[in-house]
Amino acid sequence: MNLPVMAPGLDRPLLLEWARRIDAGPFSTLAAGERVNFPNPDIMVALSAAAAVTTRVRIMTNVVVLPMHSAVHVAKQLATLDVLSGGRVVAGVGIGAREEDYAAHDMPFPPVRMRRLEEQVGVMRRVWAGDIVVPGAGRPVEPFPLQPGGPPVLSGSLTAPAIRRAARFADGIAGFAFGPDPAEIAMAFDAARDAWPKAGRSAPPRLVTGCWFALGPRAREQLDEYLRRYLAFLGPGAASGVLPLVRATSPAALRQVVREVADAGGDELCLVPTTIDPEELDRVADALG
Repeated sequence: MNLPVMAPGLDRPLLLEWARRIDAGPFSTLAAGERVNFPNPDIMVALSAAAAVTTRVRIMTNVVVLPMHSAVHVAKQLATLDVLSGGRVVAGVGIGAREEDYAAHDMPFPPVRMRRLEEQVGVMRRVWAGDIVVPGAGRPVEPFPLQPGGPPVLSGSLTAPAIRRAARFADGIAGFAFGPDPAEIAMAFDAARDAWPKAGRSAPPRLVTGCWFALGPRAREQLDEYLRRYLAFLGPGAASGVLPLVRATSPAALRQVVREVADAGGDELCLVPTTIDPEELDRVADALG
């Protein structure tokens, strides 16, 4: 379950209530995504607050847009979060699609972002291993994560070529599907299952996907408001094209989506809420039994 960081009105009491309820509910992971030029909290700060009031669920960046950051700095942030959470961090990383967010970090928006992502994950693993990665530094970048070798890394890869690239450096994929479309999910999972052994990986990939949902009394109106705001960077018509694709707008539809992801061999489905109302968590729990 994602925190509702992209919905307006999230404050301290609501963020902490969501975190505590996710930890107490039938959820395996608490996640949050990253944007800069948007009214959402910073991903690392929000997840640190969530880590402090939870004890059970994994804490996942879903995803941090790594190429617009220093890999060493993000490695230090994730290691710190791993320490504060007691070793519960999952590092979801991706390349992002918003040039304005790169500009906010004074970073170029290059066409080879996937190559940079691969290189940066290599740097982060060296940081977590205790290597001296800063030339001339007298000691490694610390703290070290509690998880041996560092947190597992999932790549936010959506296309077959990106998934094949991810097999070289990630422990799995953390995709996202608008619908979600079962064929799209099956394609991504099959591509990963095919790519990992070809890349010489002995362990199978962790298969994660995500989708938006809305279960409240105003589900469709809620989705419309959310998507028009969230997808505004794509132009005025983007939300209208996506809205009819979103399927998880009733308990029965959500159960069907969960079954489809399970049938495709998924390890986890990350639900992205479109409201700050914490009662939405109870609606999910009731829907899934």
